[in-house]
Amino acid sequence: MLLNRYPLWKNILIVLVIIFGFIYAAPNLYVPDPAVQISGANETILVNDDTIKTIEQTLNANQISYQQPEREDRNLLFRFTSTDTQLKAKDEIQQALGNDYLVALNLAPSTPNWLRALNAMPMKLGLDLRGGLHFLLQVDVDSVLKQRVEGDLSNISQTLRTERIRYAEISRQGSDGITMQFRAEDALSNAYSLMSQRYPEFAWTKSGFTLKGILSPAAMLQIKQETLEQAMNTLRHRVNELGVSEAVVMQQGDSRVAVDLPGVQDTTQAKNILGKTATLEFRLVDSEHDARSAASGVVPADSRLYDYNSGPILLKNDIILRGSSITSARSGFSEDGRSSVDVRLGGGGESLFTETTTRNIGKPMAVVYVEVKSDVKIVNGQKVISYTPIRRIISVATIQSTLGNSFQITGLTSQEEARTLALLLRAGALPAPVTIIEEREVGPSLGKQNIHMGVQSVEVGFILVVLFMMLYYGLMGVIADLALGMNLVLIVALLSMLGATLTLPGIAGIVLTMGMAVDANVLIFERIREELRNGMAIQSSIHAGYERALMTIIDANMTTLIVATVLFSLGSGTVKAFAVTLTVGLITSMFTAITGTRAVVNLLYGGRTVKKISIGM
Repeated sequence: MLLNRYPLWKNILIVLVIIFGFIYAAPNLYVPDPAVQISGANETILVNDDTIKTIEQTLNANQISYQQPEREDRNLLFRFTSTDTQLKAKDEIQQALGNDYLVALNLAPSTPNWLRALNAMPMKLGLDLRGGLHFLLQVDVDSVLKQRVEGDLSNISQTLRTERIRYAEISRQGSDGITMQFRAEDALSNAYSLMSQRYPEFAWTKSGFTLKGILSPAAMLQIKQETLEQAMNTLRHRVNELGVSEAVVMQQGDSRVAVDLPGVQDTTQAKNILGKTATLEFRLVDSEHDARSAASGVVPADSRLYDYNSGPILLKNDIILRGSSITSARSGFSEDGRSSVDVRLGGGGESLFTETTTRNIGKPMAVVYVEVKSDVKIVNGQKVISYTPIRRIISVATIQSTLGNSFQITGLTSQEEARTLALLLRAGALPAPVTIIEEREVGPSLGKQNIHMGVQSVEVGFILVVLFMMLYYGLMGVIADLALGMNLVLIVALLSMLGATLTLPGIAGIVLTMGMAVDANVLIFERIREELRNGMAIQSSIHAGYERALMTIIDANMTTLIVATVLFSLGSGTVKAFAVTLTVGLITSMFTAITGTRAVVNLLYGGRTVKKISIGM
């Protein structure tokens, strides 16, 4: 039997992998074009031929050269020759179209159509490479804990009454505890057994005639994590409404969320959308009491005093519908030409709304706009964030008939406010108030510099490794260098296919992988050298070198892979980017360093008599 020969199917498989790598890595050779992306501010506004004509007239009037516009779904894309032209075009287009359209900076891939047909697209670039906006948001998770405890407080009170367990007093203790007072020992014991069974997320303790419950650390961690996940989901929806592609929303710590918006430079609009905690409340107007008398005297217990049209008004405390019940919202105009929002219900609570409006036909109902304002102060060198809910009545109308799943909100001050409210209602309300505690704008010039330095580091690392292997191992070193180059191609191809976002830490992972990729070949070549020194034949030495070094290579790479998995699972965004490229590099290097190099060695030396092998001995 001839040694060092691959069957035909394995050689064909290796060739197919190489072809695959070059095809899906090729799009990254094409430099993306500076572009401007135009989309409607809401679902009712679409880009059409008139929109294209207006933009083209504006660009021609300002002598701005552009390529043929491209239309995709609800978006329109104009390509330009430079970033300076792109920035100028963006301002002119926004001024020409007005606030009915979202105009955003973008980088459009210049991949040929035949590669696009194969779904071969370049890697996405992160904020540190492309430029854009970075926000760090503080989520008020403590307010969610308080709401959770207050909700449990009401449920526990109802449970005790249902089970006929008498209690003297029940109240909230701090932000995560509940205290109950009893007059009898048997009532305390029954309540303790019931609470331990029904509410296991609390740690219950008895002291005299007092029963105390505090949320367990595991329950608090779960609530905080659910709050952050819901906040990130809502922020992703809002980012999608902005028309931003390749945005990154990720958790940082136990109460913060980082948002990266590559290619976006409109800080005001991004802050207005991301940091705004706004929703609606529908309340009945208290017509039974005089608002002016309440303003100068005592407000009824079941009502609250507001200002509306420069005068006082009383609204019932009971909320008959919340903004979270709204599943669709579109800005538009009412019959009298004023700004409005058309809403559709479906998120729960619509049955109570329909029932209440049915019972109160002919009575006034108010729509209250609720926004939470945050204030950051420095106290003893520490940032202290306070939240203040601000409620403003945007409309009061008489209920003419039963309101179902669709109706219109009027009374908004401007079309811009209507668009913003519709966007926030579509994206969903944030589960807790958020505060932008850090904002940073990364210019495109910094991205270019980072890309240049990153690519340069890859090139320098690659050249140094190639020279070392070539000088130290001769022809076998050249084979290892070919495998190293193929490894780099496969890394880029897989990252492109996975839709991974390339960042500076990701480039660092690629550089590290290149240094590690030749480790396997070093082990194999040294084993071949050892067998040759022991007098073994060349073919047997090659076979033994690959076979006996295999387990050592697998063990070494598996330990690194375990570390990369831990980094990806527990790390933040930058650490995850490093872990992804490291993991992909380990997988591809195992293929190129073992299977790939052996295929080349088999073609050069396998299946025939060889008197000498170039391995740098």
